Amino acid sequence: MPNPSRPRAAAVTAAVVLLSSVLAGCSDDSGSNNSGNLSTQKLDWKDCPAPSAAEGGGGAPSPLPKHGTWQCATMKAPLDWNKPKGDTIGIALIRARTSGPQNKRIGSLVFNFGGPGGSGVTTLPSFGEDYATLRTRYDLVSFDPRGVGRSAPVKCESDQELDAYFQQDATPDNAREQTEYLDNTKDFNAACEKNSKKVLPHVRTTDAARDMDLMRQVLGDHKLYYFGISYGTELGGVYAHLFPKKVGRAVFDAVVDPTQNSEQSSLGQAEGFQLALDNFAEDCTSKTTDCPIGDTAQDVKTRIATLLKNLDSKPITGIFPRRLTQTAATNGIAQALYSKDFWQYLTEGLEQAYQGDGRILLSLSDSLNGRSENGEYSNISAANIAINCADDKPRYSPGFVQQKLPEFRSASPLFGDFLAWGMVSCTDWAVAGSGDHPDVSAPGSAPILVVGNTGDPATPYEGAKKMVDALGPGVGVELTYKGQGHGSYDSKNKCVQGAVNGYLLDGRVPKAGTVCS
Repeated sequence: MPNPSRPRAAAVTAAVVLLSSVLAGCSDDSGSNNSGNLSTQKLDWKDCPAPSAAEGGGGAPSPLPKHGTWQCATMKAPLDWNKPKGDTIGIALIRARTSGPQNKRIGSLVFNFGGPGGSGVTTLPSFGEDYATLRTRYDLVSFDPRGVGRSAPVKCESDQELDAYFQQDATPDNAREQTEYLDNTKDFNAACEKNSKKVLPHVRTTDAARDMDLMRQVLGDHKLYYFGISYGTELGGVYAHLFPKKVGRAVFDAVVDPTQNSEQSSLGQAEGFQLALDNFAEDCTSKTTDCPIGDTAQDVKTRIATLLKNLDSKPITGIFPRRLTQTAATNGIAQALYSKDFWQYLTEGLEQAYQGDGRILLSLSDSLNGRSENGEYSNISAANIAINCADDKPRYSPGFVQQKLPEFRSASPLFGDFLAWGMVSCTDWAVAGSGDHPDVSAPGSAPILVVGNTGDPATPYEGAKKMVDALGPGVGVELTYKGQGHGSYDSKNKCVQGAVNGYLLDGRVPKAGTVCS
């Protein structure tokens, strides 16, 4: 299982996040999948049901403006893309038909909101209004990638076992705590193998990219029009590498650095979340009203560190019967740092925690981990670790982690230990990892707009330039947003949205190096 401290997708609540690297696949110059008759299948679109427990539960998506409805269907895809005429799995899809005239329709705009492990079927309706302008010329489409939600979901531990797992001490301080932590990780990984053995070898990002090309064909599009966020930028980069001639207009937002291995990515996230924490503390103490959690930015961070240190040995009241542990509090803080809109909840949560009430921070932690109020977990954590471990070749030992702890602590006194220990998540995984990092080189691809946010905690800003360079000359076009939070388009910044909409709707490529603030 991913270390509970290792930030992951929080698809419906605070954008999305990725931590790992993907397989370096071989380029497919043919530009299409050898998917047999599956490319001619007809989708049976119907009104969407309520999300499954694996997708996060809840009610069916609300009707769209102008009397439209969300429609869902299932696409058949090969379980093993090396055996395209063998066993199949179902890939769950959702769409909103274009709101504009058919003669202005461009095609389907496919979204991946990240994770890996986030359900696109539940996430797209949550942000549907944010993409209303894009819907004027596209059908909006998203999906549960293989291993996620309704698409052959990876299953590991039970809800009760997950409650215990997310309460554990994820920063072991002595031999006993380390043994317990490593044993818990082994138990989780063994449960994944026991319950999902058939699908685990087939959830790599290259598999999902091939699913997207099959989806393109089944949806009737000559090119793939794509909007990838966080891990979705990595998936999009792998797609562009495999099928460069099939890329239509594509946007990458909250960009993953495709040159990093999983250790480098974890260290980069430590730096990114520390930067977001610094910005949060500065913001709170710079307001005209008093900051209730500290007099200065350093005071805010010192008090948080003291709280976490105390929670390590003395958890406080949480959501009955669970208590707020150090691990849960750190998760809750990380969740709130994904979006500046959540900083107010972090302030309130810290203020209450200092008084012995951990309910807000535990609720934020639950959101990050995919736990609903009724105690059911989505499969976001199981899918996240399965995809990461299938993609990532490195396997790190406890000794390696201990050697790296000083470097991680230097990057982030608050998050360093958690992200360092998270590197052992794949050590006992049943499936070998594919590569050190993904190959996203895409010579011959149409331009891809790459949007980096200078204050992004989960996918640090530097990754955007690395993605542009890796895509190759004439492909990646970088746009910078000087803002806060994970991602740029959903900040509602008019400059960013104007550039993205202008490209996707009208084909206007922004000038490389454009800066929005």
